[in-house]
Amino acid sequence: MNVDSKDCTLEINGLSVALPQGADRRLAIQDLSIRLAKGYTLCVVGESGSGKSVTATAIMGLLPKELAIQAGDILLRGESIVSASPTRLKQLRAKVMGMVFQEPMTALNPVMSCGDQLDELLRKHTDWSKAKRYETILAMMEQVRLPDPPRIMRSYPHQLSGGQRQRIVIAMAMILRPELLICDEPTTALDVTTQKEILRLIAELKEKHNVAVLFITHDMGVVAEIADHILVMRHGESVEYGTRDEILKAPQHEYTRQLLAAVPSMQPPARRDIDRSRTVLRGVSVSKTYASRTWTGKRSIVHALKDSDLRVHPGETVGIVGESGSGKSTFARCLVRLIDPTGGQVLWTSDTAEVDVSFKSQRQIRPYRNGVQIVFQDPNRSLNPRLKVGDALIEGAVNFGMSPSEATSLARELLKKVQLPVESLSRYPSQFSGGQRQRLAIARALACKPKVLVADEAVSALDVSVQAQIMRLLREIQSDLGLSILFITHDLRVAAQLCDRVIVMHRGEIVEEGHTDELYANPLHDYTRKLLEAAPVID
Repeated sequence: MNVDSKDCTLEINGLSVALPQGADRRLAIQDLSIRLAKGYTLCVVGESGSGKSVTATAIMGLLPKELAIQAGDILLRGESIVSASPTRLKQLRAKVMGMVFQEPMTALNPVMSCGDQLDELLRKHTDWSKAKRYETILAMMEQVRLPDPPRIMRSYPHQLSGGQRQRIVIAMAMILRPELLICDEPTTALDVTTQKEILRLIAELKEKHNVAVLFITHDMGVVAEIADHILVMRHGESVEYGTRDEILKAPQHEYTRQLLAAVPSMQPPARRDIDRSRTVLRGVSVSKTYASRTWTGKRSIVHALKDSDLRVHPGETVGIVGESGSGKSTFARCLVRLIDPTGGQVLWTSDTAEVDVSFKSQRQIRPYRNGVQIVFQDPNRSLNPRLKVGDALIEGAVNFGMSPSEATSLARELLKKVQLPVESLSRYPSQFSGGQRQRLAIARALACKPKVLVADEAVSALDVSVQAQIMRLLREIQSDLGLSILFITHDLRVAAQLCDRVIVMHRGEIVEEGHTDELYANPLHDYTRKLLEAAPVID
């Protein structure tokens, strides 16, 4: 970006940040220089470990103690962040620069109402009266398009949806009208329609308040929608920098081309031949209802899932898509019997016979449990951090009757299948990257030799390149083992590439289903069309 220094909101000159001893490289950021002016959006892209988030935390003066700025300077409106005192940094953070984090639940205080958290920010940085603070908070909530602001002010973070929580975090970052807004992966875990709303909101706030936006993401589809300029980072270095059209239409660096090639297409591949004469998993009119009582004693009923049907055939991948709260994960958990359905039937195939497991106890379904296994979105929560990888992989196989020596031999084979070295058996989950931990979670599920693998948002939080690797891995495993996959996702691009059939859910109901190529080419339901239109793509 050709910007005169005096016009810069943010200027980084030759920044280098050192990693602690024993890290995989010496520098987290190496000799980075960028300029960002008011009214522009600079997207910083790259895989995990590229230095994107370290750049953001360095600008905010929030680097952890184990990281140290070795060289260079960061100037905010010409004022050095590197040499600023802790007191001055606190003043700058709210009034001159604000930050929107990836996970709002970690950025918000769970024991304070949303209104109190915004009010606390204003009390610390202004001398405004209570009435003025209240009016400002209401106006900001309206600007970020939160419904019923007085109710939202009284609500706690856990009472809001993911998109609403992210809007609260944006409101906190923007309420004092800073000149620089830093967004660190703010839409990664959101469904496509909420993501589109958040992106539109950030663009509107940029235009209205003429702020400079530094947007960190690994999704090139998002970049195509919002960027003015793009910085591509790898291993802490800037490998390519230019306007959106220069980078997306004529990338010069091989790494940039790899990132663009990894973005899933919305064009489904050719349809596979599937034997539909048999099923390995079936749901018939599955329902789930939650009942509770309000503080006044009034009974409240929520229909999370309504009369939903599903068939999964041998070797088939069936996708379930929809927004947060659509019922897709509830449906999957009922089918896997992690939660009890309220009505309907859940049938698993054991050898050649179907077994109705709808209302059996966990003890009764244990003999059939190995046939249906699940891989969750966050491998950090599904892998025991205290268990070595070898122990985690053999645990399930041993529980289902395999001897420890056989299970260890199987674990070695599975590590090769998920393309990890056999030496991984003696390491802990914390010693692996996010993509590698997801491979371990898949290997652990495969150790039970399932007929059906349920993947619940298993690639949604991964970089596009790692996501592409995991998708390729799932296809290879499916081909080798004849595995059936039930794939839960909010990313329609991923569903297009992986799924043979797609089921669309909205407010607990199935609104449309069909072969992926037919459904994408000719969606019949308005909601399906809305989802397809919201998916970020590179034109």
